[in-house]
Amino acid sequence: MTRLRFSANLGFLWNDLPLPDAIRRAKAAGFAAVECHWPYDTDPAEVSGALAETGLPMLGINTITGGAGHFGLSACPGRIDDARAAIEQAVSYAEAIDAQAIHIMAGVAEGPEARDTFLGNLQFAAGLTDRMLLIEPLNAFDVPGYFLRRTDQAMEVIDDVAAPNLKLMFDCYHVARTEGDVVERLEKLLPVIGHIQIASVPDRSAPDHGELNYLKVFSTLLAFGWTRPIGAEYRPDGPTEGSLTWLSSATA
Repeated sequence: MTRLRFSANLGFLWNDLPLPDAIRRAKAAGFAAVECHWPYDTDPAEVSGALAETGLPMLGINTITGGAGHFGLSACPGRIDDARAAIEQAVSYAEAIDAQAIHIMAGVAEGPEARDTFLGNLQFAAGLTDRMLLIEPLNAFDVPGYFLRRTDQAMEVIDDVAAPNLKLMFDCYHVARTEGDVVERLEKLLPVIGHIQIASVPDRSAPDHGELNYLKVFSTLLAFGWTRPIGAEYRPDGPTEGSLTWLSSATA
């Protein structure tokens, strides 16, 4: 029987621990993979060692934010050099730890020049690596002014860049907050989705309560044959271990 598998997002889960120790905790808790936000302060050899020890794949990392309140650089017209340096940094680190994907963070920006800048930087990234590149719409409640806000906008960007390794990161929490109809959008966009993330709506904690019915989301993904680990990117209400009761039922 096919079962869903899950990835621990170590930007939120066990984020009080050094990254290699957080990887080990994720393995002990029963996760099938890990992912993180910004691992750059950790020696990649230490990360690789923990991944090899546990057998967990690193699904993805983010490009840097570029400073407080920026949430990335790649759609910021005045920071193209910084954005490309951040992309090069992410590609180098991903290669060192064999991360499967890189989330190219757009940043706070708007307008046609920002869009052109984003397209150019994504094309630059696609020319550097064959690893999966991800772009993710973020909701305006959490990240006001973020360039990429909706899945239809993201799809236009993906179509225009036309790079085979550029995919959509579908965060159910962000999509629910901005657009609703998560299951309908999942069904429509599944062929171009590279990674899926989950959290409760609207409080972004464990995916076992709230407005979004994850039983329906999970059954839809099973029905459509989704096989990649789903990213648990939520903020635990207390110690991470205390927030994991959903995991055993979701993988049963």
